[in-house]
Amino acid sequence: MRRPRAALWASLLAAMAGAATAETDPADWDGVLEAAEGQTVYWNAWGGDPRTNAYIEWAADEVLSRFGVELELVKQSDISAAISTVLSEKSAGKDEGGSIDLLWINGENFAAMKEKDLLFGPWAEDLPNWSLLGAEDNPALTEDFTVPTEGLEAPWSMAQVVFYHDSARVPEPPKTVRDLLDWTRANEGRFTYPQPPNFLGTTFLKQALLGLVEDTGPLYAPVSDADYEAVTAPLWDWLGELTPTLWRSGAAYPQSGPAQRQLMADGEIDIAISFSPAEASAAIANFELPESVRTYVLDGGTIGNANFLAIPYNATAKEGAMVVANFLMSPEAQARKQDPEVLGALTVLDVAALGEEDRALFEDLDLGIATLTPEELGSPLAEPHPSWMERIEEDWDRRYGAGQ
Repeated sequence: MRRPRAALWASLLAAMAGAATAETDPADWDGVLEAAEGQTVYWNAWGGDPRTNAYIEWAADEVLSRFGVELELVKQSDISAAISTVLSEKSAGKDEGGSIDLLWINGENFAAMKEKDLLFGPWAEDLPNWSLLGAEDNPALTEDFTVPTEGLEAPWSMAQVVFYHDSARVPEPPKTVRDLLDWTRANEGRFTYPQPPNFLGTTFLKQALLGLVEDTGPLYAPVSDADYEAVTAPLWDWLGELTPTLWRSGAAYPQSGPAQRQLMADGEIDIAISFSPAEASAAIANFELPESVRTYVLDGGTIGNANFLAIPYNATAKEGAMVVANFLMSPEAQARKQDPEVLGALTVLDVAALGEEDRALFEDLDLGIATLTPEELGSPLAEPHPSWMERIEEDWDRRYGAGQ
C-alpha cells in the first residue's frame, strides 16, 4: 500500500535528521577513519609558543597526507575563551555543527566542561594507540588534577615542573622554596615568574604552596572542604616577602613562559620556571639561551601532569578529531615532540613496552646538554584539585595583579 505523501516526506526527513546526528562508534576504528576523511578539524589550543605551533603544523601536514583530515590550529591566548564558545553554543541550542572540534585543556577547564556536560565521549580509551600508554600504571593519564577523565580526554604530552638557571652566574641554585626566598633577598631583581592566570605562573604558586604547608592532604580535595584561609596563609606570607625582591620589584611580570625565557636570554634574570624538562636544552639548541644554562628540580619533588585533548559534545568533525588525537599519541609523533630541537616535551607512552623499532625512536634521541635524566627528575607530585587553582588565581590577582 502506498503511504500518503505527507507521511513519506516525514519519514525521509526523519532519516535525514538521523544521518546528520549519527556518530561513528569510537571502537569501530575503520569506520572512524572512513568518516574522518575529508573532514576539517578546528583545534583550539594555547598559541603562545612558536615551537609548539610549529609542531602542530607538522602534525597537520601528516594527518592530511595520511588520513585526508585537514587540521586547522585556532590559537588562543586563554583556552577559557574556547570553552565559553562551547557553552554559548549549548545555551543557544546548537547541539550539532559546533565551531570547535578539538581542545587542548586540563585542570579546572576540564573539570568545568565535564560538570556541564560539554564533552563528547567516552572515546579516548578506544583509540588504537591507547594501548601504548601503560595507563593502568600511570594515574596521571586517567586523572586530570584529581578528576577522573573517564575516556573524555586523550593525553598527548607529559609535563613536570623544573627550574633552569645560568650556571655561570648561579653555580648552586636554591633547592627549596624557602631557600629561593633567601636567594632573592641576596640577589634582588634576578628572579620572576609568569603572571597568573598564565598556567605557568599559577603552577609556580601551587608548587610554592606544596613546599610551604605541613599537610598537603587538603589540597587534593575540593577547596570548599578545607579552611582555605588557614591552608594558604603560608603562601601569602611567603609571597609578601618574596615580591619586593623580584624583577622590577614585582611591579610587572612576564606574560608567558617564552617571555620569561627571553628575560633569561637578555641576562635580566638568573633563574626561571618551566613545565618542560627539555626547554633549556631546546632553547640552547636554537641559540635562544647560553650554553651555561642548566636544569634542576626542587628537593622533595615538583608538580607533574599530562596535557590532554578533548572533543566538545557538539563538534562537527568528531571522527577527524579522534584521528588527530590518535596520531599525536603515535610513537613517531611522540618521539618527534620529545626531540629538544623540535619541542622537548615528555612522552605519554610507556617506552619500555614499545616494540624494538618504536623504542629506538626514543633511545636514539639526544635529549640535550641541560636535560635531566628520568632518575634526576624523580617522581612528580600530583596536581592539587582544580578548585584550589581558581581560588589562588583570584586571590593573587586581588593582592598582586590588576585587582591590587
